[in-house]
Amino acid sequence: MLPRKLKRTLLFSGLLLLLAPAALSAQAIPDISLPVIDGIRSARNGQEASTSLMLIMLVTFLSLAPAIIMMMTSFTKVVIVFDFVRRALSLQNMPPNQVLFGLAIFITIFIMAPTIQEFNKTALTPYLNGKEMSTTKFVETGVVPFRKFMIKQIGKDGASEIALFVDMSGKDPAKIKSVEDIDTYILIPAFMLSEIKKAFIIGIVIFVPFIVIDLVVASTLMSMGMIMLPPAMISLPFKIILFILVDGWHLITYNLVLSYSA
Repeated sequence: MLPRKLKRTLLFSGLLLLLAPAALSAQAIPDISLPVIDGIRSARNGQEASTSLMLIMLVTFLSLAPAIIMMMTSFTKVVIVFDFVRRALSLQNMPPNQVLFGLAIFITIFIMAPTIQEFNKTALTPYLNGKEMSTTKFVETGVVPFRKFMIKQIGKDGASEIALFVDMSGKDPAKIKSVEDIDTYILIPAFMLSEIKKAFIIGIVIFVPFIVIDLVVASTLMSMGMIMLPPAMISLPFKIILFILVDGWHLITYNLVLSYSA
């Protein structure tokens, strides 16, 4: 014998199956038209082939645009520092990657707000308003605020990174009188290396106090003869307590933002 609840569930499901065709035939659900591609034909001339290739390149660029823009902003350093914090606390997936990436994106927007406003004022708004500005001119004008940001952040500390890529590009360093003369494709990787180097320096500073806690806990357990007890398990709550007492997220976020405004 089947239970009463199971009988009711089966009976209700059967009624739904019987009534579904009638409901559909009565046009209870509106007809939704979907676009159909009739077919793909070969290009008839060179102009059509060129247009197709440009469309493919545009779609490829748009798919890579978010990653390219993130590499030209403070996102790289912010997300690396946040991951260092999580590793220093010996936390595996807490906070989750989605939370860290989301926080890094919004802090990046906060840091890049002046640059984005300048880009919107000098390039995006005139281009969208239909003024006489070609796409090439839009790209050249729009990259200027981001170049200023990257040059400012590289500073004197990133001279070695710039010299590295200038040397590998085969350009004559004597012809480069200032940072403004450096091409964008050289400036972007130099900026990224500089940001990664600074993020690792901050990460070392973050790790030091937590390593001290690990050493103290490990030596205490050894002196008490508790060899089989994992030191990381005992030191974890002390790390979290220390991080909360010093308001770690506030300090790290404040110093990250301050490093870009200096």
